[in-house]
Amino acid sequence: MSAHLVKGDDSVLRNEVLDALIAQLLGDQDRTLALEEIVIPSPATAVGGDGAGEMTGSGSDARSAALAVAINASQTPPFMTDQRVVVVRDVGLINAAEVGPLLEYLDDPLDTTELVLVAGGGALNKKIETAIKSNGEVLAPEATEASDVLARATRDAGLRLTPAAEKAVLDHAGSEAGMVKRIVTTLATIDSDGSPIDVGEVIPYLTDAGSVPVWDLTNAIEKGDTKSALATLNRLLNATSAKQTRAMHPLQALAVLVSHYRRLLRLDDPEIRSPEAAAKALGGKTNPNSARFRLKQAQRLGPEGLQRAFEYLANADLDLKGRRAIPEDVVMETLVARLCALENRR
Repeated sequence: MSAHLVKGDDSVLRNEVLDALIAQLLGDQDRTLALEEIVIPSPATAVGGDGAGEMTGSGSDARSAALAVAINASQTPPFMTDQRVVVVRDVGLINAAEVGPLLEYLDDPLDTTELVLVAGGGALNKKIETAIKSNGEVLAPEATEASDVLARATRDAGLRLTPAAEKAVLDHAGSEAGMVKRIVTTLATIDSDGSPIDVGEVIPYLTDAGSVPVWDLTNAIEKGDTKSALATLNRLLNATSAKQTRAMHPLQALAVLVSHYRRLLRLDDPEIRSPEAAAKALGGKTNPNSARFRLKQAQRLGPEGLQRAFEYLANADLDLKGRRAIPEDVVMETLVARLCALENRR
């Protein structure tokens, strides 16, 4: 097998698969002679890159240059080793106009080269995966859900966590399965006699919280749970993740809330009485079970409540855009608290 594609949204889990693959391909060969790694540069580093191995020039030129280096390395016979292992990272940055030379190589790869393409940087060009499947293999993490990763990681590390400790880890990591892996790796250093690790031993290792899905915010607001809603908002505005390298901007969080209440506004119609009718009103992409909850919320708020919600949203939008000298986080916290209070009043 001479071509491999390593996929996965979470960089920690993806790199775990990659490391295992590289170790398998290299065997006992000299790593310094057999392995070559190339990173496809992002637009941010393409112009005037100052890091080791970074390409300089315009974005497209730099990516094409990096790709040319990778293909040249793949076409070069091994030196003092049985084979070469060429790893190309962030191939999601390669666009349709640049992918031609790579596809040409994959159509007739060199037998003595193991080419490993690693997803990342953007959406992977489908032609790359199709070409790999014809002449190689596609690999991805076996577990991607945080709870599944926790179960597998603790089993592999020989650790036992109490239910309370497991809950603390999962609550802290949110949707970041890779963070779960990092926490378990750290916990494995605890000098334990094999007894279950309790929540008190776990807490010191929980530092920066992981990101959470945006619907956790709207769900907390719908319940009128101000404490949970504010905590979720804080994580959205400050936490980063393998999928989202930048924290959410307050205007993005506001857009999530506006979209949520616009959906409720569509259901503010006395003719809409069933989950099926609600799903149809929402565009048919929402299943009736989910539409039922939205319909109940719209009915609970009523026209007056929805009008007040949009007043809050409009005022927050103006304040975020500079109407008043109020910090952005305070604007969003005030908005969320008001929306929760609105739910409680109803």
